[in-house]
Amino acid sequence: MCRNIKTLFNFDPPVNEEEIRAASLQFVRKITGFNKPSKANEAAFAAAINDIAGISGKLLHSLETTALPKNREEEAAKAKARAAMRFGD
Repeated sequence: MCRNIKTLFNFDPPVNEEEIRAASLQFVRKITGFNKPSKANEAAFAAAINDIAGISGKLLHSLETTALPKNREEEAAKAKARAAMRFGD
């Protein structure tokens, strides 16, 4: 599950709210062990996702770096090549 959480800082174009929310969802799934919560836990699950997404967004938008932004396509190609090496094509 956690492999789906991607680095979101210092990309061109910058991270968007959808990407932050997706990472937050994966994080909450990982720490709770739930892929989908029961009805009894649904509100707490959704609230945690919203809280983590908000905090993550604030963090990502406040960070500074002197490094050049990474290209999303190039980074995706590198990740695909690493996966091919690790798991075989």
